[in-house]
Amino acid sequence: MAAAIFNPTSLFSIVFLILGLSGLCFIEAQKGGFSVELFHRDSVKSPFYNSLETTSDRVTNALRRSFNRVHRFKPSSVSTMAAEADITAAAGEYLMNISIGTPAFDIVAIADTGSDLIWTQCNPCSECFQQDAPLFNPSDSSTFRTFSCSANQCKGLEGTSCSSNNTCQYSVSYGDNSFSNGDLAADTLTLPSTTGRPVAFPRTVIGCGHDNDGTFIAKTSGIIGLGGGDVSLISQLGSSIDGKFSYCLLPISQEGDSSKMNFGSNAIVSGSGAVSTPLTKKSPATFYFLTLEAISVGSKRIEFTGSPFGSGDGNIIIDSGTTLTFVPEEFYSELESAVSSKINATRVTGPQGLNLCYDAQSKFEVPEITAHFTNADVKLQPVNTFVLVNDAVSCFTFSAVQDFAIYGNLAQMNFLVGYDIEKQTVSFKPTDCSKN
Repeated sequence: MAAAIFNPTSLFSIVFLILGLSGLCFIEAQKGGFSVELFHRDSVKSPFYNSLETTSDRVTNALRRSFNRVHRFKPSSVSTMAAEADITAAAGEYLMNISIGTPAFDIVAIADTGSDLIWTQCNPCSECFQQDAPLFNPSDSSTFRTFSCSANQCKGLEGTSCSSNNTCQYSVSYGDNSFSNGDLAADTLTLPSTTGRPVAFPRTVIGCGHDNDGTFIAKTSGIIGLGGGDVSLISQLGSSIDGKFSYCLLPISQEGDSSKMNFGSNAIVSGSGAVSTPLTKKSPATFYFLTLEAISVGSKRIEFTGSPFGSGDGNIIIDSGTTLTFVPEEFYSELESAVSSKINATRVTGPQGLNLCYDAQSKFEVPEITAHFTNADVKLQPVNTFVLVNDAVSCFTFSAVQDFAIYGNLAQMNFLVGYDIEKQTVSFKPTDCSKN
């Protein structure tokens, strides 16, 4: 079986950075879809660029956040509870810059396929994490409205409570102990479009956070939920984007280039090399469940016998916010053995949690690795399967975990990944994301 030459590249996750907004139109006039440029987190074009950080620093931060993030997906801790956005790589997270309110107030928030609620820090704030930008002041927005405790939006969201003045209060928490509490409300949310004019979505359900803390960074102000639940951005945009969104994640080797995140008709993934696999509806609805049947290393096919999510359909979550790909320990052991048997290089010790690492000071051949999803064989490239954790060490991007399975963002880099909620499919197409 053909092997690929591994040319060490380093790891950074992706950040959503939406360019400035000018003009305004409503989604009814923008049925065709829209898109936004994507920048790598550590590109000199990025506002997050930090010349003092080393490659090792960034990779260490990304890996730490990846291991912290996986706790939110554990079954034991899971509650049953056409626009484009700029994406830039950002140490284990993606950030999106959108606008809320009338007049539009710009915010930068973590874009998260593993959660639903859209929320931002708001004034007054009894306890807030440090934020570089000003906080959103709901009293300045003419379209901001809180929900009463009897509103359907309040009753339909898990974790709500009622304040003394009959205002609906939300409460969300994450696996790394980050949290947000505040008013459940509605306001106009604005995204950019390829026409050069922003697209406004009136009466979008949001959280106005007055008590927030955790592992958030100062350049962000909250969370933009891109999950499958009722209050996520994707679900609320619904028919206006035909239930479609896609993204293309850049590897660090192309940090000077840009790509797009797409919504609506712009998000259709088709053409040569495109493959599609069914989404499986399971609880909680937030997560996007796929069915992984096997992984091949060269000609050796290793059957995926399942995870705590089940041995049948929907046995793995696809997530853009988790760096590594996590699989059950027994399956990982067989996968690692198959990969290591095909690599002729010096094994070295890597960071905790990464078991298969090699001396990267010399190039080495990486075997062909294919993820076999139902009806979709996704052939991974070396950039998807090995990451340079420092100048001398390169490690396999899969890791063992006991409680679940997640298909992470390193495995998705240089693929156009499209979600069609109406057809219940996820599509993959090998793509040079710098030219997408």
